Parts: sequence; C-alpha cells; structure tokens
Amino acid sequence: MTGDILQVKGLQVYYDTREGQVNAVNDVSFTLEKDERFGLVGESGSGKTTMATALMRLIKAPGRIKGGQVLLDGKDLLKFSNEKMRQARSTEISMIPQGAMNSLNPVMRIRDQMIDTLRDHGVTSTKSEFRKRVDELLERVGLPAEVAGMYAHELSGGMKQRVAIATGICLNPKVIIADEPTSALDVVVQREVMTTLRLVQKELGASVIVIGHDMGLMAQFTDRIGVMYAGKLVEVASVRDIFNKPLHPYTQLLIASLPSLEAKEVFQGIPGRTPSLLNPPPGCGFHPRCPKAMEHCSRLVPALQKMATGQSAACHLYDETTDSTDSPGPSGNGELKIAGSSRAAPQH
Repeated sequence: MTGDILQVKGLQVYYDTREGQVNAVNDVSFTLEKDERFGLVGESGSGKTTMATALMRLIKAPGRIKGGQVLLDGKDLLKFSNEKMRQARSTEISMIPQGAMNSLNPVMRIRDQMIDTLRDHGVTSTKSEFRKRVDELLERVGLPAEVAGMYAHELSGGMKQRVAIATGICLNPKVIIADEPTSALDVVVQREVMTTLRLVQKELGASVIVIGHDMGLMAQFTDRIGVMYAGKLVEVASVRDIFNKPLHPYTQLLIASLPSLEAKEVFQGIPGRTPSLLNPPPGCGFHPRCPKAMEHCSRLVPALQKMATGQSAACHLYDETTDSTDSPGPSGNGELKIAGSSRAAPQH
C-alpha cells in the first residue's frame, strides 16, 4: 500500500424530518490507502450505509450532504457536476449494493444489464465484443458464461452477488464499496463471495471499503477497521489491534460480544439501546451505555485522536496522553479475554 487513494474529511450527512434534523453522518474523517481493504462496522443505525451512499453521491431528499470533502485521487467528488459524478460511478468509484436481488432488473437478462452499464459510460463495441466482455467478467468472478443469458430469479443468492461484483468491476474502478455484500447468505457462500471480491480487487489493484456487522468476516478480509457509533467514527485501527487491544469501550464491548469456540458461556450483549440520531445524547454519544463513563463524558464531545501505537480513538479516557501503550484492552494485558478464553489476533 502506497499513499492515499481516498480522503474523507469532515463529512456531514443530514436528513430533514418533520421532527427535526437527523445527523446520520456527523463530521467523519478517514483515509483509504491504495490496494487497502478497509472495514466499517457498527450496530444498525450507526451511519455505515449512509456513509457509503454519500461517497457515491447517491443521497436523496430528504437527505443532504451538508459539508465535508471526499477526495478521490485529489479530486473532490462533492464538487463534481451531476453528469460528471454519474460518469465517475463505475469508472472511478463503484458500489456493490446490499441485497443483490434488489439491484438486478428482474425482466432483463444478466448480459443486457451489464452491457447497459458499459454503454451508459461511453463504451462502444460490436454485439459479439460486448458478449465476449460480459463472459470474461463473469468468468473473473467464478461464474460460467451461460449465466449471462439468465434472469435474476434463476440464480442463487451467491450467484446474484457475484453478478453484482462483476457489474461493479466492469469499468475497472479505483475504489470499490461493498455494502454488506454477504447479508442473507449462508457461511459457506459468504466465504466464497469474499474470496471472489479479494481476487478481483487484487487483479484490478483497487481499494475496497467493506461495510457490515460481522466482525469475523472483517477479521478475515480487511486490513484496517473503522468503528462507527451514532454517526461518528469512534475508533480506527488495524485488524490486529482492534482484536488484540481495542481502545474505545464500545469497540471492547463489540469484541467481547463475539462467541468463543473454546468455552460455553452466556452471550454478552452491549447494555442499553442505540441512541436516536434525531436527539442524540450530549457529549460522547456512547456515554449512556458506557461502563467507563466519567462525569465530563456527558458534556464534552471527544475528538478522534491518534495514539502513539497508530490507533485512533474518540474517548476521554485518552485525553491526558496520546500514548496508548499502557492502556490495556478489556482483559487488562493486551490480550482479549472472551468467555474464559483468549482470542488471538486474526491471521491474514
């Protein structure tokens, strides 16, 4: 990985409702390096999918991007005209949507849908050349050529997701956003889909943002993870650091809620409920649920600050120092204890 391909700076996305303004993405900043696989995780309603649609400039009314920058190779996508942004989709930045069935036209053959995407971005070829290109794209994602002549309802969930990947990479984008690409798939198919995504990413030399809830999936696929809560990033770190030494109390509770194969124990959940983004709590959004909350957590919003170890966390526990070397994870020794056993860092 060499240099940043994507820089998100102070992104704000609001939804105007009758009850008031919903701050779905609230001043979020992060970078994506070339060839990197970056994961965004968090509970439902944390702002992950809104983040994805904002990066693609697909936010619709009553939503609006209120501020910030999305710099792709130094060019701010938020300043593109609608037509320029339409052309940038698929060629510069592409999205594999959640629920492939909803993104495929039920009355068009797969081939025709993929050719439409190519033509819409100015690709001109003969009919036979288009057919050959579609067959090659399907082959790249592990599908036989005959899939091109089929309709969406004739495909399994895993096959539909691979078609969505093939469509997403058809114009060789620099950044691929995968919004929960394995939702509603069984575990075997999940692994196959993520293996396919990893292979095409390497072939293209693209960077990938994966959005989801599954921490196990993130451990196997991503290089770094950003943890979102109540529309904000609360921690950003390598996969190894997230699992071995999570800093933010919310991240610690997320990791602690994972089941262990080494011991049979009662599942641990995160106490309380996710806050309303219409009326978020003052100060740190997590303080009503946080077992380590201090008095000023309910008054002051913590900044996302970088520690000496390279991790970043938005928590008042680290206000006094930016050296997190002596700040233990939930087990107190830098090794996460879950259900009476230790969980080692994931291996890539």
